[in-house]
Amino acid sequence: MTPPKLIILDRDGVINHDSDAFIKSADEWQVIAGSAQAIARLNQAGYTVVVATNQSGVARKLFPMTTLNAIHQKMHATVEQVGGLIDAVFFCPHSADDNCDCRKPKPGMLQEIASRYNVSLKGVHCVGDSLRDLQSGFVMGCIPNLVLTGKGQGTMNKGGLPPGTQIHSDLAAMVDALLNAEAAAD
Repeated sequence: MTPPKLIILDRDGVINHDSDAFIKSADEWQVIAGSAQAIARLNQAGYTVVVATNQSGVARKLFPMTTLNAIHQKMHATVEQVGGLIDAVFFCPHSADDNCDCRKPKPGMLQEIASRYNVSLKGVHCVGDSLRDLQSGFVMGCIPNLVLTGKGQGTMNKGGLPPGTQIHSDLAAMVDALLNAEAAAD
């Protein structure tokens, strides 16, 4: 069975620049060059793009839900300005201490995506800059893709990546590789 044309992206370090101090406002959210255009290219190739992101800053009271919504509105608007669309944003607002099922590396958020879209995630590409992004996708049968933006270089240097992890300099390079592989297969 062919996997659905769905792709799951982490947010911080993949679409936008990350911060060890958390992204706490829409002003702090800054797109990584080429990532919005990469999402638009995925859409043009028939992909549904969803974001799965841990946002423990909510539980830590670093910012309220209204601020998280404003950050995501800016992300959507930035992608839409170049002709792209993020279909949905799934997020975990809990801290690691909450021991929830949705915080990556646990697969709860990805299980919710599979349920919402009524698909198996086997063979679906997931893209992240941290080991937990890749682990949550891997246990669901996703093809893990590490980008070296954000925390990605450090993640690669630590090792222990899931088997079959594909490594790319950034989201734009990941999309190039994916679309080139599809074109070659046709």
